[in-house]
Amino acid sequence: MEKKFLLNIFIFLILFLIISCKSGHYKVDTSGINVNIEIKRLEVDLFTINPDDIPENVSSLRKKYRGFLQLFSNVINTGDVNDSVFSDFLVRFCTDRLNNEVYSSVMNVYPDLYEIEDKLSSAFRYYKFHFPDKDIPDVYTCITGFNNSIITGDSILGIGLDRYLGSDCEYYPRLGIYKYLSDRMTSSNVVPDCIYGWGYSEWDMSAIGYQADNVITEMIHYGKLKYYERCMLPDEPEEVIFGFTAGQMKFCRNNEEQMWQYLLEHDFLFSTDQFIIRKLTGEAPFTSYFTNESPGMAAVWLGFRIVESYMMKNSEVKLAELMKDTDIQGILEKARYSPK
Repeated sequence: MEKKFLLNIFIFLILFLIISCKSGHYKVDTSGINVNIEIKRLEVDLFTINPDDIPENVSSLRKKYRGFLQLFSNVINTGDVNDSVFSDFLVRFCTDRLNNEVYSSVMNVYPDLYEIEDKLSSAFRYYKFHFPDKDIPDVYTCITGFNNSIITGDSILGIGLDRYLGSDCEYYPRLGIYKYLSDRMTSSNVVPDCIYGWGYSEWDMSAIGYQADNVITEMIHYGKLKYYERCMLPDEPEEVIFGFTAGQMKFCRNNEEQMWQYLLEHDFLFSTDQFIIRKLTGEAPFTSYFTNESPGMAAVWLGFRIVESYMMKNSEVKLAELMKDTDIQGILEKARYSPK
């Protein structure tokens, strides 16, 4: 009995050391970096003003929200913000009964944004550490008629708060949003989605110039984005980074070798078949090739593990170099990835 107890303690200590070592890999000193995110709330300005006064306030809204106002207008389909009819469209949006109900729900869940500002400030300090030459975006919130979670533009990051009202929000089932998606439409996912969405726009796959669009390219590209997100949010649980349940995360960890072997045995890695690519890397309740217990995008998690192995075994490589690296085969070879 005593030997079994000591063995369990030993195993626990080994696992603790492994997890601590991996966590330490992502930590850097950002104490000397000054980034303080202050979010401007377009939804508050729009829905607290008398609708009759909106037309005369459009000019001040354009000045305060600059390029974000046009991005917002694109999302809600109200045209060019400089057109004379824009104010009429905006009045209709702000007097819509459902939009007003949603605004009340948003203010109930998000009476202030201090916690989000603090977490984004911390994340973008890591961003500035790794990418000192890149600008920090201005951050805005709005409601979008449930159209967009994250809106990005030139030095602009927008958050559609109506897409983060909680997994039990009454509107999501009525809109036909799948439960596996609405389960992630919570306040705890706002900052991770912001960081991933910003990275997704900064390192757009079609603009990077990979030599081929196949399974392994997409696995590693989106694995790079998840690795970047983990670097920006080193204290977030891996489940939150990937949007997995605890059970799905356990499945991945317990079946990493089997999933990798499946891809090898079926010659999937270099397949250019878009159906196969989407099945392995696209949003879904599960990855059909790996059983119903697996999460959707399980192959992206494998891509992340390849990238993580590559970065741990090639410590001289900087994150900025990784993100623009187009040599997928080189990353794969130098990762010496061998799940067990």
